[in-house]
Amino acid sequence: MTLDQFKYIYFLGIGGIGMSALARWFRVNGYDVAGYDKTPTALTTALQEEGMTIHFLEDVAQIPETFRENRDQTLVIYTPAVPKTHQEYIYLTENGFTLQKRSQVLGLLAGQMKTVGVAGTHGKTTTSSMVAHILRHAGVNCAAFLGGITNNYGTNFLLNDPSDDLRSVVCVVEADEFDRSFLTLFPNLAIVTSTDADHLDIYGAHDAVLDSFGKFVSQIEEGGTLFMKKGLSLADKTKAIVEQYSLNEGDYYSQNLKVENATFVFDLVYPEGTIPAIQLIVPGFHNVENAVAASAVALTLGVSPTAIRDALNTYKGVRRRFEYILKTDDAVLIDDYAHHPEEVKAFLSSVKALYPDRELTAIFQPHLFTRTRDFAEGFADSLSLADQVILLDIYPARELPIEGVSSDLIFQAIRSKKKQQSTKEAVLDVVREKKPKLLVTIGAGDIDQLLPALKSVLKDQ
Repeated sequence: MTLDQFKYIYFLGIGGIGMSALARWFRVNGYDVAGYDKTPTALTTALQEEGMTIHFLEDVAQIPETFRENRDQTLVIYTPAVPKTHQEYIYLTENGFTLQKRSQVLGLLAGQMKTVGVAGTHGKTTTSSMVAHILRHAGVNCAAFLGGITNNYGTNFLLNDPSDDLRSVVCVVEADEFDRSFLTLFPNLAIVTSTDADHLDIYGAHDAVLDSFGKFVSQIEEGGTLFMKKGLSLADKTKAIVEQYSLNEGDYYSQNLKVENATFVFDLVYPEGTIPAIQLIVPGFHNVENAVAASAVALTLGVSPTAIRDALNTYKGVRRRFEYILKTDDAVLIDDYAHHPEEVKAFLSSVKALYPDRELTAIFQPHLFTRTRDFAEGFADSLSLADQVILLDIYPARELPIEGVSSDLIFQAIRSKKKQQSTKEAVLDVVREKKPKLLVTIGAGDIDQLLPALKSVLKDQ
């Protein structure tokens, strides 16, 4: 299959962060784009404003007529989150349309360019956006398909200059291990940030997760390079050159790390020298480590040390990744997408380092029943870093409830002296009563919907 044979691109699940990036690529490159999603969001509204036809009712009749009448020229891209019982999925399958998963199409696109694949059970969104920002800031012709909205560009998609041959373009791809999607990629350069147990509803066991990452790194092109966080066990799974990085040791690492005015300042050590005095305005020890990995890729692609430092000094982060919602002398509100115990631990550790003299209150919304069941003890341990924890109900996402699984599994094991459970609806009153000076919201569900109201409460206290 080649993309040249299609004129119309139809997305089942167009509002997903990865799907929307693909939709934007096709729209910019002259294809007619339409799609379905379950509910309207700010992202689907943005896509509509860019000229895409989107509907939210499961109804075959709402698929544009030109798409239905030109089956051979229509490519259907779907997300695994769409059930096989979906009316439109059934219609498109039974009527001979070409259907491809998002990951398959992304693999086709990336295969035409020099690909940087950024994988990991956590850290991949920030790291891939850092790579893309460094390259764009340095004038490298690049495209990027990201898993979050970058604050520098206000989008999850960067378009390359189409006047250049695609083979000379660098394509930065967030390589998602969910549903083994990243196995459609054959990168020239790859980063693996972490291989912790996650998505066990898909994989079943941690060994299966590790096996999948092993297959991913085995697909790095001959002569390419794997940048692996030090301590991971992947070197024997690839024929690529292996370089290791971490916060403070490896082939690439940071040194002289300090916190100044809520900014992480450090020198970056690499095999040929040092990049001094990088000032990362997006805080977090984990983000320093992500910056080290992104810089390693940029150096390998020929970006100068000075350009890397300048780019990192202007990097503004990704929405919902250590994002300041309110920052005054009286109150601070930070939001983070963390939904794995290690992510929660990294986030809270960094917040405490930034504000050592303030009591830290954390609102956490667990994501998925299976993830809560599998990692309840780990979540409790990480959340215990906070002085005060407010625990919400589980956000189910794609799952049905599991008997005996609730946020109480986490709550009972939290060691913080102050802790309580709350519904999402009641949490504003809880915050009004507690009047925290340092409040963080954590989770991958819909906890971000609370942010405008929480900001208002904190400003009024």
